[in-house]
Amino acid sequence: MAAAATISVDEDQFSCPVCLEILRDPVTIPCGHSYCMDCIKGYWRKTEHKAGYSCPQCRRGFNPRPVLARNTMLADLVDKLREAGVQEAPHGPAKAAEVDCDVCSGRKRRAVKSCIKCLASYCEVHLKQHNERDRSKTHRLTEATRHLQKRVCSQHSRLFELYCRTDQQFICCLCTTDGHNGHHTVAALEERTEKQRQLEEAFRRSKQRSKEKEKELKSIMKYLKRSAQAVEDDSERICTKLIRSIERRHCEVKELVRAEERAALAQAEGLLEGLELQIEDHRRRENELEQLSHTEDHIHFLQKCKALCAPAELEELPCVDVHPYFSLMILRRALTELRERVNDVCDRELSRISDLIKDEQSESDETPPGVPVHTEIDCCEVTLDQNTANSYLCLSEGNRKVSTGYESQHYPDHPDRFGSWAQVLGKEGLSGRCYWEVEWAGKGGIAVGVSYKGIIRLGGGPDGKLGCNSKSWILDLSDGLCTFQHNKNKLEIPTPISPKIGVYLDHKAGTLAFYCVSPRGDTMTLLHRVQTTFSQPLYPGFWVGLGSTLKLCPIYNFSA
Repeated sequence: MAAAATISVDEDQFSCPVCLEILRDPVTIPCGHSYCMDCIKGYWRKTEHKAGYSCPQCRRGFNPRPVLARNTMLADLVDKLREAGVQEAPHGPAKAAEVDCDVCSGRKRRAVKSCIKCLASYCEVHLKQHNERDRSKTHRLTEATRHLQKRVCSQHSRLFELYCRTDQQFICCLCTTDGHNGHHTVAALEERTEKQRQLEEAFRRSKQRSKEKEKELKSIMKYLKRSAQAVEDDSERICTKLIRSIERRHCEVKELVRAEERAALAQAEGLLEGLELQIEDHRRRENELEQLSHTEDHIHFLQKCKALCAPAELEELPCVDVHPYFSLMILRRALTELRERVNDVCDRELSRISDLIKDEQSESDETPPGVPVHTEIDCCEVTLDQNTANSYLCLSEGNRKVSTGYESQHYPDHPDRFGSWAQVLGKEGLSGRCYWEVEWAGKGGIAVGVSYKGIIRLGGGPDGKLGCNSKSWILDLSDGLCTFQHNKNKLEIPTPISPKIGVYLDHKAGTLAFYCVSPRGDTMTLLHRVQTTFSQPLYPGFWVGLGSTLKLCPIYNFSA
């Protein structure tokens, strides 16, 4: 026993090379090195698929894996050392939650005191050396503290004990008369209590908002299910009146409604999932606050709470457009027409129904009669940009009307002006949800659409025409045809040419739709819908054929 007590625990044979702690359940592998039983097993588990089994120190390999047995002699010796109090001695290595000695070289010991004047922490051995040097006892010692230099006033070399609310910083007692005279100062404990109260209140409000938004989203999902069921039931009642020859198309309508239900629910479920992630983040922050609130170190609390002072605000809940009754009205009207003209128009009408249900989700059943659907969303007043107008285009009525003539208007030179094609762009770029309408007349035809600002302006080639490049999308109404064009690709739309066209843009969703609007504005028919990704703001674009006139219509937004 006496001999065992004379052995230093700093010698390598008593420490595990893996965990660097005193050996526990020591085992000796064939190369002669000793490890904790759990440490060597864990090391081999991590490396067996890469390099087989080897010694962490000498790298000697073993095949097969050595059978591990407890080294009884070494285990007895370590147990005797523990009984003598070696492991609990203050000179042992510092643990993760303890303060390291600033003087120890190699493995750090646990510090027991910190010196305010030296700005250093000492283990018991080095503390004795420090006290021997400080025989006059002028150095102030405190409990061992991490990052001591951040807790001491650099001007007076004293610990922070107060908090200046005027300057938002920690101060010592001497600072109250030196630089902070007359400032609002409080004890660190009082500031910590106030900050903790503010954090708890902020988390409470944030948690309440999360619950409210979750409840709102679940209500929307229920409404989607009820609305989809209502549409399906009504389509069932209408479609059962059709003769046998259109029973197959009847099933297509039902499937279309169900597909819209699934799409809408998928959107809502995606939003709910995002909201649940935000709620989980709030729970994590709340747990961190709970753990931090138990610390008795006020300075540590105030320094660490900055990361929790501004909990992430919930993102604005995106709008889910759920307005099935307008689609139901369109469905009923179209199916009634289909019933009257079964053999010759059923294919075209069912295709139109499909497009309408997909595109018209955003309308409300409370929309006043005669108001186009999207005017309730974001009507925009489009104004033509004179700096882009071709010289043969004549603008009037506050740059809201344009016509093509035989004589040049002699506009001043401008880099944005179209040189060859009779085209003009809107003045403002659009990057949100917008709707506008145009009326036109004449024999030359028109084209209505949108374009990036970087479209070609000069040169007589076809690349500068709207719809003939990758930067523009237009609906062309000329030569008795209705055609959608983008990047020189054309799609003929079999429909009578309308004198009034509506354009709807949802930039974020990548949606562009063209409508045929009745003269009184009480009905709308989808002509074509584009689903893509827009990378830049879009400008309304217009081409006006010789002898034609185009006018931007005022739209009254009843939702304002």
